Amino acid sequence: MNKTENIFLGKKILIYGLGKSGISSYKFLKSKSLVYLFDDNFKNNFKLKKKITNLRELLQLNFDIIIISPGIDIFNCKLSKFLKKNLSKIYTDLDVFYSFYKNKSITITGTNGKSTTAKILFDVLLDNRKDVRLIGNIGNPALSEKKITKKTIFVIEASSYQLEYSKIFSSKYAAILNISADHLERHKSLKNYTNAKFRLLDSQKKGSFAYVKKNDRIIRNKLKSKKLSSKIIEVDANRNKNFFKKISNNYFWTDTNKENLSFVIEIIKRFKITNNLLFKTIEKFKGLKYRQQIIFKNNYLTIINDSKSTSFSSSIGILRSNSNILWLLGGQYKKGDKLNLRKKDFNNAKAFIYGKNKNFFKDQLKDKIKFKSFDKMEDALKEVLNFAQKEKLKKKIILFSPCSASFDSFKNFEDRGYYFNKLVKKYINAK
Repeated sequence: MNKTENIFLGKKILIYGLGKSGISSYKFLKSKSLVYLFDDNFKNNFKLKKKITNLRELLQLNFDIIIISPGIDIFNCKLSKFLKKNLSKIYTDLDVFYSFYKNKSITITGTNGKSTTAKILFDVLLDNRKDVRLIGNIGNPALSEKKITKKTIFVIEASSYQLEYSKIFSSKYAAILNISADHLERHKSLKNYTNAKFRLLDSQKKGSFAYVKKNDRIIRNKLKSKKLSSKIIEVDANRNKNFFKKISNNYFWTDTNKENLSFVIEIIKRFKITNNLLFKTIEKFKGLKYRQQIIFKNNYLTIINDSKSTSFSSSIGILRSNSNILWLLGGQYKKGDKLNLRKKDFNNAKAFIYGKNKNFFKDQLKDKIKFKSFDKMEDALKEVLNFAQKEKLKKKIILFSPCSASFDSFKNFEDRGYYFNKLVKKYINAK
């Protein structure tokens, strides 16, 4: 821990947002500075001494630093005017983390595949006896890790929300897996969203490495306008075809997961880990729940739960690389989202749309793929299972990849994925 000239020591600090990252920031800083807390919703029963419930009192205090949680949108919160006036004082827990720990870090961002890529990297390093920690959007909050040494390596999953207001955070190894329209309801435009992602590369210093997807149109165009300090390494899954042929793990049969794995292959070269050692890890990798997770398989049917899919871009890889897919989708669609697939990209696939936003999905799918629509997910699944049962001679894939947020009916994608699994178990057992 380096305390020299640390901007977070001995200051008056406001922590805004008391989710996991906010509480971990408080616990980390409470003995180092004078820390105040605020949250838009104080119904949560936090037993913390420095809670500020009086908004008037808060506005009269002159804070040196404001640390906001990723979920705080400064344009849509109780302290919006206050935050806009104090933009220069706003930091994130990633900034606090970086100011105290100068360890090697590998930071993964992008629209799709962040969690899977971060988890594979973590597993590879762990299997090779490295002191590695998985933090950020996946794993523990950045400031909750203990017993950090100079040899500790951090694998960080970073969202656009975390990167948007980070000021001093920097990562020696940084990856942008891909970029497509997402979270526009908060970022307001694709340009702002892209800028938030690129803060990860903008902050890198000389001697750092930036990994980006080759031929990603948005990334390529953004790089043309940038002069970065890090070395740019373009990642191309096509370079690893021979390696992929050796893999028997079914999790890596989709183009999406091959791309994720390609980033891992490139990054581990800097850690002197050979492909043979990587191979041992990926053969036993089981994937993450609700991310292209195979939940049922027999001779004629495979069922995949991809509840994490919240936009069309997250489903394109698996749709394009497989045939006879029965695709279930629906939910709260994302602003600006589009299905960038043509009719010829679908190989004997059919879609089953559910939910109150059926018309949006119908407009996106018309003239591209045959579809039916239903009011409820359960009704759509029953129809899909009946269809698959009638055609047992042809191998089918039931793909639950909603291409939408879950908030119309569920708390989050995990809740949605769990519900889908319950439905599958109910109707498969009834067959």
